[in-house]
Amino acid sequence: MAVPAQTLLLFGATGDLSRRMLLPSLFGLHADGLLPADLQIYGTARSQIDDAAFRETAATALEGIVKERKLGKGVVDGFLARIHYVAADASRPETLAELGKVIGPRADNGLAIFLSTAPSLFEPTIAGLEVAGLAGEHTRLALEKPLGQDLASSKEINDAVARVFPEARTFRIDHYLGKETVQNLLALRFGNILFEPLWNASAIEQVQITVGETVGLEGRTSYFDGMGSLRDMVQNHMLQLLALVAMEAPAQFTAAAVRDEKVKVLRSLRKLDAAKESVIGQYDAGAVAGQPVPAYAEELGSQSNTETFVALKAHVDNWRWHGVPFYMRTGKRLPRRSSEIIIQFRAVPHSMFAGRGAALQPNRLVISLQPDENVSLSIMAKVPGLDREGMRLREVPLDIRMPNAFADVRRRIAYERLLLDLIEGDPTLFVRRDEVEAQWEWIDAIRDGWAINSMTPKLYPAGTWGPPAAIALTERDGVSWHD
Repeated sequence: MAVPAQTLLLFGATGDLSRRMLLPSLFGLHADGLLPADLQIYGTARSQIDDAAFRETAATALEGIVKERKLGKGVVDGFLARIHYVAADASRPETLAELGKVIGPRADNGLAIFLSTAPSLFEPTIAGLEVAGLAGEHTRLALEKPLGQDLASSKEINDAVARVFPEARTFRIDHYLGKETVQNLLALRFGNILFEPLWNASAIEQVQITVGETVGLEGRTSYFDGMGSLRDMVQNHMLQLLALVAMEAPAQFTAAAVRDEKVKVLRSLRKLDAAKESVIGQYDAGAVAGQPVPAYAEELGSQSNTETFVALKAHVDNWRWHGVPFYMRTGKRLPRRSSEIIIQFRAVPHSMFAGRGAALQPNRLVISLQPDENVSLSIMAKVPGLDREGMRLREVPLDIRMPNAFADVRRRIAYERLLLDLIEGDPTLFVRRDEVEAQWEWIDAIRDGWAINSMTPKLYPAGTWGPPAAIALTERDGVSWHD
């Protein structure tokens, strides 16, 4: 088992991700006594500030969690005493020398680095870390997405990382894997004999994965317009969810075993027919939650062929999933914010109730990831009554609402789990290189198909579920999206 790091170095420490997620997550772990007692946290960015100014920034970022949990001043002060700041410019590797002077003496006792920078800065930053003596055998490196724009650029990044950090010390982050309900998917499948015997093409008719956003560009103009929804959401989050749904049971809950099974799924993805099995859209002016919102082109300030919506019909070509379609859709300016997985079971082969006028609906398992974490299984039940006019059956949901089922356990931010695993050196919930590259290979083929077929995004009004073709994608198979 890896030795916990005594030092955590956060690149981009004054940025939005750090203020919203990283500092509150680390503080939550500190408040619960989960961080190593001797762990020191160093933030770095281009801003020329000192420890006091960084601690003031951190204290402001923690106000919400302190108020919510009614924590005392001593807990806050104890956390602020852990954090320090050293200015460095990731685009200028020579400026990382100061980091080496300050942190270098601690590196042999375990150093974890969280690198949240533009992908173009990964290589010079890693080179600077190496020169500064911060890339030794006791250092592990976490990389925040995006890890390239296609397979070729992803390989360039991975090659640059591998030159200094071997795979065992490289932690690629997909924050969806830190969500409780995503991990609960594994517990649901492999911890209950009820589901696994039915988790195959014999009992499952189709699977749907939806990640809907109500927001538009939200200040991510330059990044998103260069990526689009396929690369921003499908390539990482949604393919990881698909892999967890479709994977075989690992022999053990270890990093190697879990990731080996996910890779098998990703490599089994059939190359889809872009013209027939994909739909792309871009939001036009409309209304979300009753409020008018502008078109994507208006928000961007120019015309663009970037897709803000994508729907796909995928297939996993193996024995377990033969003939089962996996429908995926994601988009911006949709009617509601939601991330959910729908497992649609097949109808019973024969209904003994048909002669009594009762209609049956196939069972459905709904795994909701956000905004509310929930697992719901719809089953058929008899409506109470004397049945003089025929027997009536109705769908009844069996809900496992996580906040209710585990009311005595505090809900964790996904980054709390991921940061703690990074500090402790557990790579199970991080993404391996072969996973990333298998994902990019499939995504690149889709984009090539769009280019070959001259496909451009179709407009859809903001506040709707994408262009009409997305509905047709499922309905021609006799399937409806779960809205």
